[in-house]
Amino acid sequence: MSVQVGDSLPAGTLSEGAPGNKLETQALFGSGKHVVFAVPGAFTPGCSRTHLPGYVEDFDAIKAKGVDSIACVAVNDAFVMSAWGEAHGATGKIRMLADAQGTFTKAMGLDVDAPGLGGLRSKRYAMIVEDGTVTALEVEPDGFGLSCSLSNGILDKL
Repeated sequence: MSVQVGDSLPAGTLSEGAPGNKLETQALFGSGKHVVFAVPGAFTPGCSRTHLPGYVEDFDAIKAKGVDSIACVAVNDAFVMSAWGEAHGATGKIRMLADAQGTFTKAMGLDVDAPGLGGLRSKRYAMIVEDGTVTALEVEPDGFGLSCSLSNGILDKL
């Protein structure tokens, strides 16, 4: 079963920048208001053309709604996530968080087997987390589409 609105965000460990730079989800999102979105994979077409760029473009508008941080999570390694963020101008705006083994994604109940992308991946979703609690969650109906998890949809919920 996947995480639902009203649930506490599951504990997990993510990496930022390099595999050794480990961050606990409770420390990242346990206090304040955060937007967290996940993608099936860095450098994939929909993620690179639409999903990440939308959050980069809407950064100021999202922050103006009282959001403390915006984070992107993917089942990729930290080096790939960092390079992908740099390639799309996300540095200093979007925290590019790697869930290399998919443990956080599995704890969220939002994992999907995607053989065409190499196996375990995250469903595409976006959520608002306030003081460690999920207050809004939009999961793409097919796990991969580009509709309800885009930045403009989350902006409307803030």
